[in-house]
Amino acid sequence: MSTNQTQIAQQVVESILAQKLAPGERLGEQELADLFGVSRTLVREALMQLQARGFVEVRPRRGWYVVEPSVDDARDAFSARRIIESGILADAGRPLQAVIPRLRAHIADEQRAIEGADAATRAFLLADFHVCLAEAMGHRSLSDILRDLTARTTLAASLYQSRHEASQSCAEHESIVEALEAGNAALARERLLTHIGHVEAALNPGQPLVRDRLRESLAPLAAQRGST
Repeated sequence: MSTNQTQIAQQVVESILAQKLAPGERLGEQELADLFGVSRTLVREALMQLQARGFVEVRPRRGWYVVEPSVDDARDAFSARRIIESGILADAGRPLQAVIPRLRAHIADEQRAIEGADAATRAFLLADFHVCLAEAMGHRSLSDILRDLTARTTLAASLYQSRHEASQSCAEHESIVEALEAGNAALARERLLTHIGHVEAALNPGQPLVRDRLRESLAPLAAQRGST
């Protein structure tokens, strides 16, 4: 079956969620065309779709790059996640007990990934828990929006070197599921908001990636010379 532009775009987003694509990473049209076995035109359409969703940008005469979210962009994405995710739990689309088996299975997958050596699978599953929660609650439309928002906060976590431990995220996810299992949606909502707050607080805006520090270190000194 041939690959279309939507499938290419979705693979890029999944790679961002798995932290395999880093902020500022170049996305060569020909490289992607060769990878997916499609034309550069199809790749360009996929990249334009990703640009509209806020994941890539065009740099003049240099090509396509994964975006590097500002601190304000990150805060905005976390704020949107709070509104959507807390709303999902405030208005559960399905009986709580009906969602438990799927969420428990997801937690088990997270735990196995944390014990294993596959960092990409671990990162993807921890991010995907929130999308899984929305889907399990019967909010399919919101799950698509939430996938994009989670990918944006994942980019921020990569760029600003998040200190949030995978094991902590998994434990907090499990506490949310335990509250749902007990039939206490209000407690689950409270724990969810606390968890998102912990992830956001773990960002280190004053400590960008080494690549960015190197870029700053190699910046022209003309301004400094002109001021002496």
